[in-house]
Amino acid sequence: MIGVVYVARILYEDNNISIGEVASFTYFMLMLVFNFMMLSMVFGNVASIMGAADKICELMQHEPAIKSRGGDTISGETNGSLEIKNLHFHYPGKEDTPILKGVSFSVDNTKNRVVALCGTSGCGKSSIISLLERFYDPI
Repeated sequence: MIGVVYVARILYEDNNISIGEVASFTYFMLMLVFNFMMLSMVFGNVASIMGAADKICELMQHEPAIKSRGGDTISGETNGSLEIKNLHFHYPGKEDTPILKGVSFSVDNTKNRVVALCGTSGCGKSSIISLLERFYDPI
């Protein structure tokens, strides 16, 4: 724009161009630049959509380490016990923050007992349930 204004000033001083022609040319240039700016934004959005689509396809093709589908289906009431011995756990990506350090307990449902996990906030109750549901594997 500085170059356009400089050249327009020289041409106007030499009476080769009028103020109306300068204004028309400047308006034309602004519209042209605006269209190229919009076009670049569209191409930028298309590129980001392609990147997001690639990530979604990668996520859909991911094979989880924990197989949670298939297997035998249990119908009716089951009898048995659940035992956890010396359980250690940290969330993936946070190896330096241990969540469970040597937790052990057992539950026997043959006596029709109700068991509750109690404790203060952050002691690992939800982590134990997530491990039982196989959202994570213990260490």
